[in-house]
Amino acid sequence: MMNKIMKKSEVVSLATGLTRPSRDEAEAAVRTLIRWAGDDPDREGLIGTPDRVVRSYQEFFSGYDEDPAEMLQRTFEEVEGYDEVVALRDIRLESHCEHHMVPIIGRVHVGYLPDKRVVGISKLARVVDAYAHRLQIQEKLTAQIANTLQDVLQPRGVAVVIEAAHQCMTTRGVHKSDVTMVTSRMLGAFRDNGETRREFLTMIGRNTI
Repeated sequence: MMNKIMKKSEVVSLATGLTRPSRDEAEAAVRTLIRWAGDDPDREGLIGTPDRVVRSYQEFFSGYDEDPAEMLQRTFEEVEGYDEVVALRDIRLESHCEHHMVPIIGRVHVGYLPDKRVVGISKLARVVDAYAHRLQIQEKLTAQIANTLQDVLQPRGVAVVIEAAHQCMTTRGVHKSDVTMVTSRMLGAFRDNGETRREFLTMIGRNTI
């Protein structure tokens, strides 16, 4: 009976299928880190910090409870035959490095070449956020966004470019504050056709990758 009760209270990540620790366990872990850093988690300025950190992490990593493919299920076919590039540029990127759990801040440019149907542009931004709000490396994030758009929408091509600063490099380690990492994934017509690729790059304000 006790096992059944425990199973009902378990929270499972949609993205990974892993069972999460309880909120109390998460807050206890933050208290441990504060003590490890050399401070007292029970002093006035820190006593509420474990709760605040856990609530922040729920927001930072909300992508583990979202299905990006599901966001793209509703499409529109009444587009008067529109078959040119659709691009959404400068999507704000807020993610966290999976190696150091520090922020990755930048922007994402997404484009696709529709094949008879399009998707609402807000859904493109939501797909970006769903993957970004997980522990990430930029290369994987770029591929996940592009692959999901290609798999679900089945367009004639997909293009994704990400430009981002990594605080694991700007605030620690080598301390290079002016460095931006650029990654891209081109599928279909954007990979095979140089003219289509250049059109997209021009639309997002870049001459080359």
